[in-house]
Amino acid sequence: MAVQVQPASVQHPTGAAPVLAEAAAKAPTLRLVWGGGRYGGPTVAAAARALGLRVEVVAKPADQRGFAVLPRRGVVERTCGWLGKYRRLAGRDFKTNPRNSEAWTCVCMSNLMVKSLAKIRMPEPPD
Repeated sequence: MAVQVQPASVQHPTGAAPVLAEAAAKAPTLRLVWGGGRYGGPTVAAAARALGLRVEVVAKPADQRGFAVLPRRGVVERTCGWLGKYRRLAGRDFKTNPRNSEAWTCVCMSNLMVKSLAKIRMPEPPD
């Protein structure tokens, strides 16, 4: 829905607002967004409210110690793992223009979606 490559100096809560705005513009039916613990602050909440979105933070409970399986967290990690298999996105190909990386991310995600759809078997039509 939205891809933005931002400098490493941009903190997650600050960088989330333009990404949410782009996602809301491209997908007007979007209502719910899952984010990590860094997206639970007032900056992200204000941006989400202005766009009519609900941001659910996926973080382990504050009183829990050690490892915890978190719902929806695996989706993000799995997607990053899939994208890492593409040479252009594996972190070894440094571009001076972030728009190149954004375009390659869209191309790679499109490739992953087509592969996934190709695995779906359509039922045979009745005789």
